Amino acid sequence: MKFIQTKLPEVVIIEPKVFGDDRGYFMETFRQDLFEKNIRKIDFIQDNESKSKRGVLRGLHYQLPPFAQSKLVRVIKGKVLDVAVDIRKNSPTFKQYVAVELSEENKRQLFIPRGFAHGFLVLSDEAIFTYKVDNYYSPEHDRSIRFDDLEIGIDWNFPKEELIISEKDKNAPFLKDAEIFDSIENY
Repeated sequence: MKFIQTKLPEVVIIEPKVFGDDRGYFMETFRQDLFEKNIRKIDFIQDNESKSKRGVLRGLHYQLPPFAQSKLVRVIKGKVLDVAVDIRKNSPTFKQYVAVELSEENKRQLFIPRGFAHGFLVLSDEAIFTYKVDNYYSPEHDRSIRFDDLEIGIDWNFPKEELIISEKDKNAPFLKDAEIFDSIENY
């Protein structure tokens, strides 16, 4: 596995080694020892999967402590633009984001630590998106930020009139009004 730093040091792209032949391919999608050596110790406790059609934008989502979550995300079918935003008030990279294309072709994964909001936009006709988390879902701690917040300025590079967005995400608060993380500590 290759671990690639992004402009946000805590957010890491992971490229697995893919062994392919005329029968198909094989790859390791997660190895605890390599993850801990290159990123940090983590205990993933749940796997999630979603299926979405072209134009679906999910996010920007996060959970507050004590149920904050780190995520290891990947696409097993299709292609998405995946985004992580630093929402830690005292961080030197506060309000900055990383956008990475994840697809079944490039097989890249993205690690998003606690203290970051996460979202993705489906670029292919359909996408199956899967991710590991290190904390359970808690509706009481679930939060979101508007995908089109000008203070963050994400370039989704997609026609706004073609976006398919849930009511929850359409009505999410802007960053200035959102309940976010106070410090850069990893919760």
